Amino acid sequence: MRAILHTDKGVEIRDDVEIREPEAGEVLVRIAATGVCHSDVSVLEGVIEWPAPAVLGHEGAGIVERVGAGVTAVKPGDHVVITTIAACGMCRYCQTGHPNRCRQTLGNRSTPFSVDGQPVWNFAGASTYAELTLVKEIQCVTIPEDVPLTSACLVPCGVVTGAGAVLNRANILPGQTAAVIGLGGVGLAAVQALRLKGAGRVVGVDTVPGKFDLARKFGATDFVQAGKGIDVADEIRTLFPYSADQKVGTFGAGGVDWIFECTGVPAVLENALEALDWGGTLIAVGQPSQTATANIRIANLLQCDRGILGTRAGGVRPHEDIRAIVELYRQGKFDLDALVSKVYPSDGFHDVLDDMHNGRIARGVLKF
Repeated sequence: MRAILHTDKGVEIRDDVEIREPEAGEVLVRIAATGVCHSDVSVLEGVIEWPAPAVLGHEGAGIVERVGAGVTAVKPGDHVVITTIAACGMCRYCQTGHPNRCRQTLGNRSTPFSVDGQPVWNFAGASTYAELTLVKEIQCVTIPEDVPLTSACLVPCGVVTGAGAVLNRANILPGQTAAVIGLGGVGLAAVQALRLKGAGRVVGVDTVPGKFDLARKFGATDFVQAGKGIDVADEIRTLFPYSADQKVGTFGAGGVDWIFECTGVPAVLENALEALDWGGTLIAVGQPSQTATANIRIANLLQCDRGILGTRAGGVRPHEDIRAIVELYRQGKFDLDALVSKVYPSDGFHDVLDDMHNGRIARGVLKF
């Protein structure tokens, strides 16, 4: 079968990859479409360490091909999206509604694939850059057949990460102000969720002004073009000054109530903190390297109740949140189709990377 491999030599698109049969509790899924997420790019760039060779990809949607012994939640022919959160269901985190914190969801490295008899690693427990992949039963979230799989594939990672940061991790009150830094798929999902929560003015920040039109469609009201020599925090404070004649007040007053930092760049996070109003909170959404650090002014946190929160996958509860977003999509309240900038053939992976690096797309989808 065809699959996209991360190897010591770089990316290889191969047609001779094999996959074993599903064992007890496992599901074999025929992938129809998969999003190309920046986390996969981070593996290729060495920011995320992962053994090679490995079949990449972790945003996938497809149709159940076969199931292993004991599987009852899905059956052959079901349309599913695949979540990377392979939770145990029994630990205190799972039992209190936080499966993204389950210890068993980390890594999940195994070798269900092979090439010429040699084992090939999976990635993030999902490996959706393949015609077929093997996952645990709990990772399959069934969706209605009327939902396009090319749109649904973005939900289990990019969409739930951005939207979940707003819906699960934050506590947005109607009329509060917010800024979303980084208007890729994750940031644009956050903008849509802010609209759903009734936020007031929402600032979209990106280096590519071409993304502003889509952000405006999703609910952003103001925009800041980031780039060399531009102080984004100062630009945000210009939009939300302390008073009519003073941009910054006592203890840094002025700015927005919420900031969602979706780039994962430490310097961007450091700067963003300077744009929080009293009582404001920054949610760190973007994924940096595991050793990345940030320098912050602690006094800005202590005075006037500012805060920083992290989030893993938007605090997702996959079988609840994914289905909720899909239902909002079916009701016309959450636009998944517009998030898909372009659909590429499965051998167009390098074209997707080029378009991503040059800011031509919000999200690219590979169709198998």
